[in-house]
Amino acid sequence: MEKMERNAPCWCGSGKKYKHCHSAFDDRLKRFAAEPYPLPSRDLIKNAAQIEGIRASSKINIAVLDYVAEHIRMGMTTAEIDEMVYQKTTELGGIPASLGYNGFPCSCCVSVNSVVCHGIPDDTLYLEDGDIVNVDVSTIYNGYYSDSSRMFLIGAVSEEARRLVEVTKKSLEVGLQEVAPWKRLGDMGAAIHEYILQNGYTVVREIGGHGVGLEFHEEPFVSHVSKRGTEMLLVPGMVFTIEPMVNMGNDAIFIDEEDDWTVYTEDGSLSAQWEITVLVTEDGYEILAY
Repeated sequence: MEKMERNAPCWCGSGKKYKHCHSAFDDRLKRFAAEPYPLPSRDLIKNAAQIEGIRASSKINIAVLDYVAEHIRMGMTTAEIDEMVYQKTTELGGIPASLGYNGFPCSCCVSVNSVVCHGIPDDTLYLEDGDIVNVDVSTIYNGYYSDSSRMFLIGAVSEEARRLVEVTKKSLEVGLQEVAPWKRLGDMGAAIHEYILQNGYTVVREIGGHGVGLEFHEEPFVSHVSKRGTEMLLVPGMVFTIEPMVNMGNDAIFIDEEDDWTVYTEDGSLSAQWEITVLVTEDGYEILAY
């Protein structure tokens, strides 16, 4: 950690003097330096202006998913969902963050039934009675990124599928109880994992959440199968996603060899996911996008 003069402008870019901004914060952070788990680098800690930018992006992200919720229906194709996301995002002044990201061809991910994540919208894939569907939306607005996803139930969904979706959503609330400054990120992941296992499901290990805000994907990687007391220290100003992917069967997955994107459950069982973007505050957390 670079030592700073107390009257110098703070490293966070707030424009305040260091002694009135992050001096006490840095002193507290030093107390954790001897522990074997990582501390956040300064570029992961957002200042007030950056947080406002992420909030503005998140408002668009929420509005887009609200629009999907109003219009998604049985018989429509997943490509039609993608078109809705593109039109609404651009109408509100945003840019779909996934469009062209590492070659991804669409404005959102639409993952149906046994697709865990990164489902590519398709004009030949129709939503059918009983499907469970995850729509994952991400937005760039004035250079700031937000990211969230929701599950949708199509028609007469089985009680087993409905319970999977509800338990997965509830796991976010369980995880959020562990999000607070000066705690470890692993506490959140452990709480989610324990809750999911108690309900008879499994959590995907290889894919997790991520830092977000100034870039689409930032550090840290957010595991939902971690151990308490481990992983990165949570501090005010960190922004990241929580997005457990929960399988009805075992936790094994595979990636489609043809498109190199779509992730499936290995055993063909159903999978559900909810995603939120979270800010760590001075006394807890704030949900920015849902």
